[in-house]
Amino acid sequence: MVLSDIDLNASLKKYFGFSQFKGLQEDVIKNIIQGKNTFAIMPTGGGKSLCYQLPALMQEGTAIIVSPLIALMKNQVDAIRGISSENGIAHVLNSSLNKSEIKQVKQDILDGVTKLLYVAPESLTKEEYVDFLQSVRISFMAVDEAHCISEWGHDFRPEYRNLKSIAERLGSNIPIIGLTATATPKVQEDIIKNLGIGDAKVFKASFNRPNLYYEVRPKTDNVDADIIRFVKQNAGKSGIIYCLSRKRVEQLAQVLQVNGVSAVPYHAGFDAKTRSKYQDMFLMEDVDVVVATIAFGMGIDKPDVRFVIHHDIQKVLKVTIKKQAVPEGTTVRGIVLPFTHIRISRNLKSSCRENLWQNKKSGMHSYRRSLPMPKPRCREENSCSIISGRNLMR
Repeated sequence: MVLSDIDLNASLKKYFGFSQFKGLQEDVIKNIIQGKNTFAIMPTGGGKSLCYQLPALMQEGTAIIVSPLIALMKNQVDAIRGISSENGIAHVLNSSLNKSEIKQVKQDILDGVTKLLYVAPESLTKEEYVDFLQSVRISFMAVDEAHCISEWGHDFRPEYRNLKSIAERLGSNIPIIGLTATATPKVQEDIIKNLGIGDAKVFKASFNRPNLYYEVRPKTDNVDADIIRFVKQNAGKSGIIYCLSRKRVEQLAQVLQVNGVSAVPYHAGFDAKTRSKYQDMFLMEDVDVVVATIAFGMGIDKPDVRFVIHHDIQKVLKVTIKKQAVPEGTTVRGIVLPFTHIRISRNLKSSCRENLWQNKKSGMHSYRRSLPMPKPRCREENSCSIISGRNLMR
């Protein structure tokens, strides 16, 4: 399929109301529309979803979108349905559906109504679904959050490692698109190998995000009081506080509640109904703060988060960086203890140079000495390097 720039921009305006593309979106979309395998690494907030949504809407057939979480699928399906008069333009196909709902999904696909079909990798291992999808036209297969192939595929979700063979069963010429916001060079190689897209064109956007500011702060003996003080200074603003353990999540949430802060806990130990309840309370602004483990975050679409606090150092540094997803043009502050402090800065690089090491004499100095870190430089450069896979702490 060959399109002029005018056609592509017209379609962008028609379906999404945008007058121009963001970052690498246009280049990625052109590659997909040309039927080529594609691998896109773009930062959170970089518009990855649109890279496969727009080509799916423009092309004949149905695009299969492999997604890791039911909540994430639902969020995206609702968004696509919101821009179309056809409710069947996007569907999920997973364990949450009953038999009548599955029948309706299949009928919409057969009728040519459905342009995007969101599935979990486990769904694609079912012979019933594979046989059906072999009988319809598939425009392409997109694997969202493709790092799950490497990070999850080795252990508790082995179906991620079988996506290549599944794609081959659906059709030998189906283009495959991998998309992720976080992938070290090793993970990138793993994704490309397991999807069988060695010929894919790789698009890698810069992780330089001028609306984020990172600052190290020491964790004091009165960390709870420090957090309460900060949250109250930002009263009425939405925020997320990440902790490593479930126990600490519940303790801190209770401390905040006792001190008059509207907060709820969230971790994988709660049942699905409770997690859904707390998530909805946060999204609907019934509460201001959610205290959570890293189980909270993927697929959460809330544009008005104004601060993020990391109570503990993440076991994997890129997790800390990836969690900082804020809309452009907004003012956001956050404290990460004891690792990083994040807030919006219009003059990020100069601020980084002036403040990167300002706390090394106040408690963080001993911690810094325990890790052989590189010479001082812009903290944003460090963050970008970590995401791109260079080990700065060697």
